[in-house]
Amino acid sequence: MQGALRNIWKIDDLRSKIIFTLLLLLVFRIGSHIPVPNVDANALKAAGEANNILGMLNTFSGGALANFSVFAMSIAPYITASIIVQLLTMDVIPKFAEWAREGDAGRKKLAQVTRYGTVVLGLIQAIGLSVGFNRMYPGLVQEPSFSTYALIAITLTAGTAFLMWLGEQITEHGIGNGISVIIFAGIAASIPGGITTIYAQLFYDKTQAELFVGLLQALAILIGVVIIIAGVIYIQQGVRKIPVQYAKRVVGNRMYGGQKTHIPVKVNAAGVIPVIFASSLMLFPSTVASFWRGNVVADWFLRNFDPRAGLYLFLFVILIIGFTYFYTFVQINPMNMAEQMKKNSGFIPGIRPGKTTAMYITRVMNRITLAGAIFLAAVSVLPVLFGSITGLQIYFGGTALLIVIGVALDTMKQIENQLLMRHYQGFIKK
Repeated sequence: MQGALRNIWKIDDLRSKIIFTLLLLLVFRIGSHIPVPNVDANALKAAGEANNILGMLNTFSGGALANFSVFAMSIAPYITASIIVQLLTMDVIPKFAEWAREGDAGRKKLAQVTRYGTVVLGLIQAIGLSVGFNRMYPGLVQEPSFSTYALIAITLTAGTAFLMWLGEQITEHGIGNGISVIIFAGIAASIPGGITTIYAQLFYDKTQAELFVGLLQALAILIGVVIIIAGVIYIQQGVRKIPVQYAKRVVGNRMYGGQKTHIPVKVNAAGVIPVIFASSLMLFPSTVASFWRGNVVADWFLRNFDPRAGLYLFLFVILIIGFTYFYTFVQINPMNMAEQMKKNSGFIPGIRPGKTTAMYITRVMNRITLAGAIFLAAVSVLPVLFGSITGLQIYFGGTALLIVIGVALDTMKQIENQLLMRHYQGFIKK
């Protein structure tokens, strides 16, 4: 590990990418403390400590929401826009489906649509955020008027658009997926505060008997975190190898093919994307309902879409499993894979080329993806259940831990590839 870290700084290109990424993350953290004009964030900070929804949103924004800073919405509108665009590519809008099949050129067009969608959704969310939060916490917006709300909404939307741009710059010139890295940075920034909160809940102003119970709970949390980290790494690295044989063929005076290889199908090919998507969708109803607190319908949503409510957990699990399948099959198309194998005289031993091969690959992917999806859902839900049983308010739960570990693994893998390409020893010894 120490040798790999030293090797990173020997490669000029890799060193520049890491420094560039760290500098942009520093900009993100500075922006998280720049307040929006005409807003008194103290009214929101006090409420966030007792509100599960605000606590969860604040964790993902890295404290930007509690400060009601220019990055208070984080990149939530971008995630929502991405979900909508990807769903529309499934032959809902023929033009989007056509772009999705065009490769890099089509992806650029879809990315442009996602950007426009982010701005539109960001503006709507910013208006709802400023108006709704001022209703919930009077005094948040100073001198409320149309011009004041317009200024706040434009500032928040500009902050989200700037974060989107930062993410794209990190993806293009830095290390890792920029949007995921920004979410990672926001969650990581909340870890010290989460540890302090847990310590205060378990050990502050307690009797000797309560301290002993608190020590056992802290030990259980530590063991649980270690098990989750080990499990996530094990599942993320898990691969099902489908054997492929290429037939020999003669071209001119040369013979080609005849070699054996395999198709690596990951247990969790979707990574942490399903968890991010599901979290964003599940937080949306309760966030909107919180603006009309006191209304019968709004109160029902607040009760049932609380992160610890049974309905919330059930729908959360269903969404994670659904998005895992959706995103996996968006990335890996069994029919295209079978066609490419057939064109290159490749076949899976014992399976007929063409449609039968596609059906076999689909069957393997269905089984292996189910295991990965159930694991993702279990890791996301178990810490919430633990918090409900113990009464601890832990906002840094399984979802946040999954995202942090998943992004860290993906980033390490990119660095590993860069090192191996230049014949340096990487993190993982083969």
